Amino acid sequence: MKKHIVMAAILAAGSVTGAYAQAPGESPWMVRVRSVHLDSSNKDSTPFGLSINNKTFGEVDVTYFMSPNLAAELVLTTPQKQTVYSNGEEIGSFKHLPPSLLMQYHFTDLQGIKPYLGAGINYTRLSDVSLPAGVSVDSHSWGWALQAGLDIPLDRNWSINLDVKKAYIRSDVYVEGSSIGRLKVDPILYAVGLGYRF
Repeated sequence: MKKHIVMAAILAAGSVTGAYAQAPGESPWMVRVRSVHLDSSNKDSTPFGLSINNKTFGEVDVTYFMSPNLAAELVLTTPQKQTVYSNGEEIGSFKHLPPSLLMQYHFTDLQGIKPYLGAGINYTRLSDVSLPAGVSVDSHSWGWALQAGLDIPLDRNWSINLDVKKAYIRSDVYVEGSSIGRLKVDPILYAVGLGYRF
């Protein structure tokens, strides 16, 4: 089912690609580099009181404008290591790689600022899981991602970017192969960065 959702998003993006009428000298491509702070919700239904640490890391996103208002953004980063706690005590760690694909609507009728809203799919892969013997988690998570942001142009190509995302990242927790509950990381991601429109 989730694979069908992803395919539908890609096809929808492709179906309107040809409708983009570029302004003279304007490229449909934008790249941003951001510093992101991950603030985890840490909602846990297991008996262990599980949580992970908050952290700041870098990300890169590539945006393609299909029209002046409609764009698709792919958000990329490297695998991030997270410490896992049980009732405040460190018990292990894992790495997660959480790319997201979002469709955005950009508001173009404001002077000096360019706000946008986005929604799409987050896929998170967990790897290098190190937990107490017999404890395991799902290695994959699919969920929605929501976004609000603002580009502040510095000149024709460069802009400052402010961005907030909500990603739904969840994993069942197992002891000896039996599910005992779910850890909902569901972070809010606060970002500031620099964008370049080719």
